[in-house]
Amino acid sequence: MTGRGGSSRLVSAMAALRPQWLLAGALLTLHGALAWNIDAWWARALWLSHFGLFLIWQPLLRAPQPLEALPAVALISAGAAFALVANWWLAALWISVLFALLAGRVPGTGEPGQRLVTLLASVFLLALLLLWVVPRLLPATTVPELLVVVVQYGLPLLAFALGLVRVEPASRPAPVVVDLIYSLLLLLLVVVLVLGSVVLHSVYRDSSYLGTLALALLAIAALLALLSWLWNPRGGFGGLSQIASSHLLSLGLPFENWMRSLALLAEHQRDPEKFVQGAIAELSRLPWIAGVQWTAAESAGTLGSASRHRIEVAARGLSLELFTHVAPSPALNLHAALLAQLLGDFYDAKRREQRERKHAYAHAIHETGARLTHDVKNLLQSLQSLCAAAESTSGDRALALQQLMRRQLPQIVQRLERTLEKLNAPQPGTLTRVDAASWWRAFAQRAAQDGVDLIGHGELARKQLPLELFESVADNLLQNALVKRQIDATVRVCVELSALDGVELVVTDSGAAIDERLAEQLLHEPVRSSNGLGVGLYQSAQMASQCGHELVLTRNQPGAVQFVLRPRR
Repeated sequence: MTGRGGSSRLVSAMAALRPQWLLAGALLTLHGALAWNIDAWWARALWLSHFGLFLIWQPLLRAPQPLEALPAVALISAGAAFALVANWWLAALWISVLFALLAGRVPGTGEPGQRLVTLLASVFLLALLLLWVVPRLLPATTVPELLVVVVQYGLPLLAFALGLVRVEPASRPAPVVVDLIYSLLLLLLVVVLVLGSVVLHSVYRDSSYLGTLALALLAIAALLALLSWLWNPRGGFGGLSQIASSHLLSLGLPFENWMRSLALLAEHQRDPEKFVQGAIAELSRLPWIAGVQWTAAESAGTLGSASRHRIEVAARGLSLELFTHVAPSPALNLHAALLAQLLGDFYDAKRREQRERKHAYAHAIHETGARLTHDVKNLLQSLQSLCAAAESTSGDRALALQQLMRRQLPQIVQRLERTLEKLNAPQPGTLTRVDAASWWRAFAQRAAQDGVDLIGHGELARKQLPLELFESVADNLLQNALVKRQIDATVRVCVELSALDGVELVVTDSGAAIDERLAEQLLHEPVRSSNGLGVGLYQSAQMASQCGHELVLTRNQPGAVQFVLRPRR
């Protein structure tokens, strides 16, 4: 237990060192295992030490995260195999892979010190590979004494310099980014360089290794220059970059086509469940999908055939089970999650749109019923006024009461019939237009018994007005003004109909002013009020707006409260 705890503390202490120190140690142990006698026992021990330091350094992870068991066992097994076999070909392969891993980190490294560390390590590995390991692969090749001194005693200076580079600590540690494509290209480039040097040395046996290495470097440089020119040539040719871009873009065409069909379907299909069914039908046509099984809020189904490879995704009340022809890769899982998220967002938007349509329909029914209820209430108040007049009238005024009944009751019956017609067969776009003079005479007969001042301006006989609008607004405004008179008997009410600038209805009372906060809301939204103001005026204002008119509060001060119904200007 003590030994195991001591080794764990040792590993933790080494992992806490600066990363460049661990990298420098790994490079120095690799150099010691190769630079003198690869078959010696101490060289094999250095091989194991190199792999141990490499394992602690973890170039592909964020140190000091623990390495999983499987990669750790694989690295330890590889180190043991290298130590037992001690082969130059294996050494060349390992150095090439390590160089590709290190150089692949350069594009994702932003800190200058870390970039310098990576460049020094890459130069160290490339020099060790080309100047020391590759000559050992060539038969009957001797390494010059100067080159031996440079490799054995000069290369370690690079490793020491690497360990002395100051790397600024990051405020927030981030995972090391290794560009896989870049690393693979570098690995292939190094392999071509090594094998090319071996082939050229076999062809030109009389040449030295350094000459064949220079010739291989020149050939690769010429090839890279040619490829760089072919990638983006001049003279109007697209080059390899255009071909590669077209190929990469063509990979996303099925997804783009499905997105286009999804947008078109969302534009033309209002029902959420039918939209999902259509989208699933389009989704099943993607080349990598064998079948789809879905479950939505109010529907479920299966399309296509099931397979043993499946991807289960869910988003916004929609669950999908995608059956694929091949085993899904991580990229395909991410692609499927994106498809499900887009389809779920569209489906959720369709469901919200459906709920809003139902809410708007219920709201329209509510407003229609409330407006007609208010009309019925006005009629009931007119009937109550007639009943009150009948109860208070003595025998000598019976004839006047009878004449009043003859005038008012037919009008009340007609208004009630129109209200019932609107309730049975509502037609919001249809308005009955009548002569302004005849409407004014009928209204004056109804309002005369309430002691209201009635004033007409202009030639009313030549004007037309919407009957339903003016009756509803006039009744609302008159009843609200009469409520003030019930509180204060001195309040005077004046109703004017003017034909000077269009047909305008003006109702003025000499009662108390409306509260400023209430006046701001009165015609724009329903409000609470103890005397009945608010809902009727709001409905009247909405009805006026629908009929091309406007109801405004033009004066609001003690002794002069005035509402005006006029054509919209």
